[in-house]
Formats: sequence, structure tokens, C-alpha cells
Amino acid sequence: MTPGDLLNLEDFGPDPLGEVGPDHHSGFVAVVGRPNVGKSTLMNALLGQKIAIVSPRPQTTRNRITGILTTPQMQAVFLDTPGIHEPRHRLGEFMLGEALAALPDADLILWVVDVSKPPQPDDQRVAAILAGLPLPTLLAMNKIDITPAADLLAHSAAYRGLVPNAVADIAFSALTGQGMAALADLLHAHLPPGPRFFPPDQVSDIQERFLVAELVRERALLYLRQEVPHAVAVDIQEFTRRENGVIYIVAHIYVERDSQKGILLGAQGGMLKRIGAAARQEIEANLDSPVYLQLWVKVKPGWRRDPAVLRRLGYA
Repeated sequence: MTPGDLLNLEDFGPDPLGEVGPDHHSGFVAVVGRPNVGKSTLMNALLGQKIAIVSPRPQTTRNRITGILTTPQMQAVFLDTPGIHEPRHRLGEFMLGEALAALPDADLILWVVDVSKPPQPDDQRVAAILAGLPLPTLLAMNKIDITPAADLLAHSAAYRGLVPNAVADIAFSALTGQGMAALADLLHAHLPPGPRFFPPDQVSDIQERFLVAELVRERALLYLRQEVPHAVAVDIQEFTRRENGVIYIVAHIYVERDSQKGILLGAQGGMLKRIGAAARQEIEANLDSPVYLQLWVKVKPGWRRDPAVLRRLGYA
């Protein structure tokens, strides 16, 4: 799916992204919700490009990520945030702070929920936060592709009850695209009139080194056992474009215990090689360049509670 799929850009003539018209709307959209409801999947689908990593693990997103959707009628600047949850360590406190910090900058809140399940305690926590904000909220109920009809009716009513002042609500699937065009229409309707803030061909403001670290972490999240992924962090030590066109990357993968290091390495280094090979393919596709990727595993006990390490990793 691309922005063109959402709003049929071919219908606007040879230069659909030229000067904005009188009905052009723009603004900042804070994408919030509890962990693992599909916020990053939704933003990637709207943009037609992967800028935020996704995995089945909760709390995959750790930093606030900006994504920019530009169409002839709208420029929506998404602030994809970590899932709102009860923090258990300094990293969790940082992630919660990232989510809450996006709210004052927003013109519209896009509250994403997993409608395949009834409201959870963290959903109620989000609702309590939003209730105290003077901002319009759009209730976005994701995962209708896996929700039986009877559950959809009951669960959607329960979520509407949590946010009775929502400007609108919509059920959709970020995975299959069902309902996404209607969601884009709602975004246009509820963003204020205004100009573009970014060039029309810009889809994000993230830096290449950050993207590379996130793509390596994504592979670790997908391949490792349940007890390891949240203890993983990636630090880019070297990022060099060489004369032959190859990008040379050295990254350290941090874990908290020796046992986690052993799982990450795998038998004869097999797991680390698997992570590296898959990450390299993703990095090459995103940077459109050949890549040499070298990974090292380091143990930093309790790094999620260490302010100095968190600052170095950009989590403070």
C-alpha cells in the first residue's frame, strides 16, 4: 500500500503534489496506544514505506519516530510513540516519557487499539491520560481481520465507552489495508487547514544510523526467545561509506546477562549469523546500497537501569 493507493493520486493529473489547494489540511498526529496494538504497522502502511520496526513483541518501539504522509489534500506528520504502559525500569520510564511528550505537539490524537480483544488495563490507562487533554481524539480500532463479527460489535462499543468525546472512530486492518482509505479521509477531515511542513518527497526525519540499529534490533526481536528481546539494545560503532560504494557497519548488540549472550550467539554463532544476514538484507533495501555488517555481542549488566548507558543509546 502507498499514499497513491489511499487517495488515487493518478486522478490529480501529472503533478498531483504541486502547490497546495484551498482544501489542504496539515498537522501533527500523535499515534498512541498500549503496547503491541499495531501502531508502527499502521504508520508504515499509511506511508507505503517501512520507517518503524515491527515485531510480535510488546514494547518494540522505544523512541518517538516521525513519519510524513503527503497527498494532494493533506500532509499528516505522524509521531509514532512507544506503547503506554506501567514502567518497570529507567528504559520503561524513558519510553513512557517519549509517548507523553508527543501529546502537546499534536493537532490530533490517533488512539490505536486492538479491537480483537476487549479493553485491557493499559487501554484504560491511555483513556485516562487522553481524558485530561484538550485535543481531538480519533479512535482507530485495528485488527478487524482477526476479529469475529460478534466480538467486533462488543469490543468496539467498549472502546467507544472509554473515549465518549472522540471526534470519530473507525475499524480497520493495518495488515490487510481494509478501511485504510477511510482512515485517511478521517485524518484529512480532522486536521486543521494549513500548508506543508516538509517537502512532499520526505517520509521521515530519522537518521540512517538510527534506522540501521533499529533494523538489527528488529531481527533480534523476531528470532530470539521470550526472555531475551527486551534486554537487547544495538549501538552503531562505525558507519562508513567507502569508495567502492559499500557501507561498512560495525554494531554492538548489548544484553544484560551471559546466558542471554549465549542465546543470542547460538550454536557456533549460528543465531548471530542469522540475525546479521537478515538485518543486512533489510538495511540494503532501505539504504539502496551494498552493506558489510559486522555484529558483536556485549554484556552490560542492568543496562536498562543505567543512566549513562541509556544516554549513550539515545534512551535518555
